Amino acid sequence: MNFQFPSNGPFIIAEMSGNHNQSIGRAREIILAASQTGAHAVKLQTYTADTMTMKGAYTITDKTSLWAGQELHDLYQLAYTPWEWHRELFEYAQSLGMICFSTPFDETAVDFLETLDCPLYKIASFENTHLPLLKYVAQKGKPVIMSTGVINSDDLEESVDVILSNGCSDLTLLKCTSSYPSSPENSNIVTIPALQKMFPACRIGLSDHTMGIGVAVASIALGALVVEKHFTLNRADGGVDSAFSMEPAEMKMLVEESQKAFAALGHVQLDIQEVEKKSLFYKRSVYSKTDIAPGELFTKENLCVIRPALGLSPRYFEIILGKTAKEDIKPGTPINEGMY
Repeated sequence: MNFQFPSNGPFIIAEMSGNHNQSIGRAREIILAASQTGAHAVKLQTYTADTMTMKGAYTITDKTSLWAGQELHDLYQLAYTPWEWHRELFEYAQSLGMICFSTPFDETAVDFLETLDCPLYKIASFENTHLPLLKYVAQKGKPVIMSTGVINSDDLEESVDVILSNGCSDLTLLKCTSSYPSSPENSNIVTIPALQKMFPACRIGLSDHTMGIGVAVASIALGALVVEKHFTLNRADGGVDSAFSMEPAEMKMLVEESQKAFAALGHVQLDIQEVEKKSLFYKRSVYSKTDIAPGELFTKENLCVIRPALGLSPRYFEIILGKTAKEDIKPGTPINEGMY
């Protein structure tokens, strides 16, 4: 499948992650719900617990973590999307007019996704310095989206170079804060134009783990052309990522408001637009406030500046002061040239 990003607005990705709760039926429901919101793509994650870690390697001790106390291998076992589901989910998404793609976490996942003709690849923040994987993905010659969480600028430059020098000609970088959930205060989306300046050959977007749509919509105004948000049917249903995932009504709002934000960018406009010309009538102009006799001087007492714009512009008000009226002028008369 040859994939191209839309040119008429931001590309919105619904990240399923582990929100299927190990039910392929729920996974299909998530894809259907995502398609009904207007999101362009649904993204899976392709790994197994054994390709990520090993049993007994680590138990999460950080008490502030959503996954505190869980053994890492068990967590990945709970969250992973069974590989035997992938083809069905890819085909189901395509039948609904959506793009389905995935994040591979090792080379075996890439090989598997190639058998499904995966149209593009996502590199997760935690893999963005895994140079052998980046090279392997780039060599497939497909578009790549890479999150830029937990990476410094030097490493990012190296990773971008590896991808672009190994066969990938279409790279998107997503500003990402890798905390779950993130807050608006640590989102730092002003980084988006800085990334665009650093990497002019790349498309820039946002991988957003905040609640709500405000951060994502604001990112559009800063140049984001891709927005990725975790997605679920209902946060109350639980799941490894449900706490910071969007529900369908929120995703629909994000799609709609992102399109409006993109449309509002327009172009630099410092003159009166065609659509504004009728409104010129309702600007102010100079009027007579009282009866003014021929030969009488125009003063602040007998002139005023009111709507509509049937007389001279207010810029002439002080120029007119002290001039002599040439004719009898009734109150409420627009003052024009030839009357003094």
